[in-house]
Amino acid sequence: MATQMPEVQGAYGDLPVIVFPEGEAPKGLKVVELEEGNGPMVRRGDTVTVNYHGQVWGNDTAFDSSFERHQPASFGIGVGQVIKGWDQTVPGHNVGSRLLVSIPPEYGYGSRGVPQAGIGPDDTLEFVIDIIATR
Repeated sequence: MATQMPEVQGAYGDLPVIVFPEGEAPKGLKVVELEEGNGPMVRRGDTVTVNYHGQVWGNDTAFDSSFERHQPASFGIGVGQVIKGWDQTVPGHNVGSRLLVSIPPEYGYGSRGVPQAGIGPDDTLEFVIDIIATR
């Protein structure tokens, strides 16, 4: 049986709630466009502004959430300023889109993880990303 992606409750702009299915995390890098925006397309090399909510597969709480801080984040995309999983999945989507991205360790923080954030070396990360702007 194929592993399912989590369910995301909440619309674009709302604090997302991630509901995990039974079983193991999906294998490989996966992205699902939950809502398609109609703004400009994000391209590699752009500076993108997003709200995001990240949880380790199966955990009840976020390890990082700009939604919870009420402070969107801006950074270069596709240029190595963020983890590989973001660089490879955010470009090609439009402003106004809500994405669900499943990131295995090799596209996230690798074999070291981020212990202070509760991210282990074998953890799959689930992010809900709302694309606010690109330039």
